[in-house]
Amino acid sequence: MNTLRTGMLMAAMTGLFLAVGYALGGGTGMLIAFLFAAGSNLFAYWNSDRVVLAMYGAREVDENAAPDLVHIVRQLAGNAALPMPRVCIVDNPQPNAFATGRNPEHAAVCVTSGLLRQVNNEELAGVLAHELGHVKNHDTLTMTLTATVAGAVSMLANFAFFLGAFGGGGNNRNNPLGFVGVLLVSILAPIAAMLVQMAISRTREFEADRMGAEISGRPLWLASALGRIEAAAQRIDNPAADANPATAHLFIVNPLHGNFAGLFASHPSTDERIARLKQIAQQMGQAAPTPRPWG
Repeated sequence: MNTLRTGMLMAAMTGLFLAVGYALGGGTGMLIAFLFAAGSNLFAYWNSDRVVLAMYGAREVDENAAPDLVHIVRQLAGNAALPMPRVCIVDNPQPNAFATGRNPEHAAVCVTSGLLRQVNNEELAGVLAHELGHVKNHDTLTMTLTATVAGAVSMLANFAFFLGAFGGGGNNRNNPLGFVGVLLVSILAPIAAMLVQMAISRTREFEADRMGAEISGRPLWLASALGRIEAAAQRIDNPAADANPATAHLFIVNPLHGNFAGLFASHPSTDERIARLKQIAQQMGQAAPTPRPWG
């Protein structure tokens, strides 16, 4: 069901992009929009992992640099029948993590230095299993392509606003909507794209939680980690994420503060995620361990 919903949402995102192109230039505009989207997605397919890792200053580590971290990833990747991904660390005090890469053979899992300080090895395994769940489900590619199309919609909307502001929208015979239509497209299209992108993100987070619980075999490890990460992320800034809010959906919990935190609400409620993980644990016959304080 989640896969079907994701496919429908991605189709809606693509349709929105083509509709914006049609609104700006009729059939020709739609064709140009399609070619632009295809080119953008092709670039994202081959380069998204390098771009994201460079954006956050991630450094790749091995058994010599981070033996415990790499050992946990290797064990979980074996559980998931996945190739060993690259393992990276970002020097950032906010506890968080993300995965990237176009497919399982070219994947990377990345944790912040803050995460390594805040969680124990069991909670760390829960987080890493969640990220490997994204890799196994090919969410890293899905979310990269979704973010690329959403960004392209915003670019077209900015162009539409430029046309409308300077009166070009009403004078272009290829534009079927006219001046008012162009202005409406420039305002509403980015909002619609954002809503679709966030809906896809929330769907994939629930699925990665479920898959991560299966990979680790211990849903409550992730549940405990989510509570700890959420509590810390609310008080610790992530300047790199705040500077690039369109990448917020990559992280295991929302890394944003300030005005962008609500605008880019790319994650479902942490409380709901924890509740679902507890239900999975009950189904596995696992009792809740004695919690240690969050903070």
